[in-house]
Amino acid sequence: MKRLHILPQGERGAVVVNALRELGRFLKTAFGSLLSIEFATVILPLLVLWELAPRLGWVPRTLIPPASQVAVALVDLFARHGLLGHIGSSLGRFALGLAIALATALPLGVLMGWNLFFRKHALPLFQLLAPVPPPAWVPITIVVLGVGLPMQTYLIFLGAFYPILFNTYQGVKDTDPRYLASARVFGASEWTLVRHVYIPHALGSVVMGVKIGIALGLVMLIIAEMHGGRKGLGYLLLEAKEYFQIDRMIACMAVLGAIGWFLIEVMKYLEAKLALWRVGR
Repeated sequence: MKRLHILPQGERGAVVVNALRELGRFLKTAFGSLLSIEFATVILPLLVLWELAPRLGWVPRTLIPPASQVAVALVDLFARHGLLGHIGSSLGRFALGLAIALATALPLGVLMGWNLFFRKHALPLFQLLAPVPPPAWVPITIVVLGVGLPMQTYLIFLGAFYPILFNTYQGVKDTDPRYLASARVFGASEWTLVRHVYIPHALGSVVMGVKIGIALGLVMLIIAEMHGGRKGLGYLLLEAKEYFQIDRMIACMAVLGAIGWFLIEVMKYLEAKLALWRVGR
């Protein structure tokens, strides 16, 4: 009978162990704030106030239901209305739109920051289009793409694209000329400069752009789902509004807030890791 091992042997085992350690550090960092004194002294009293104010008649219960009623509505959404499926649908659309934004904005931002010719010809176009608020694109996008997945993906992409593009461009453009001169003295090619000087220098700006892009992408996700489809958190919010189910509306908002918080915590963790990597270079 073969002997069973809890972990794979050799390098594969080391990779798994390191990954689990990193996951543990991230969870400790992300969720540690929920166990902090600040949480106990600020958030918990607010929750108690939220629970008592409607019950004591300080605010209309029909407009602001108690926290416990919202919690019951949240459990009901999970148990009987397929909330997990709606969350999965929303996250799938969001991931697709964000991935397209990253795949286009990052290389374009690097090109504009690195190449003067491309900057002169491309930057004015993006500066012309960027001031248009992303929600203003909704009507024409629906006319052109309809109300299906292409429309939703495009609107999410639009929300995330410009913050990533301009932060990447600015980070590459602001690369310290001394680093470039030193690398050129040792015979570095332009491609080597892009990979080993420009991009590492711009990582902080890139992460900041991605964080902003995530926030705006989530905004556009909800707007897009309210205008088309029958799945997703935006659709649930709109449905709850139609039936004046305030508790369900707040429950959906809480789920969206939790998703946004988690994604930003992931980016903050990556930002800290990248900062340590840059110091160690």
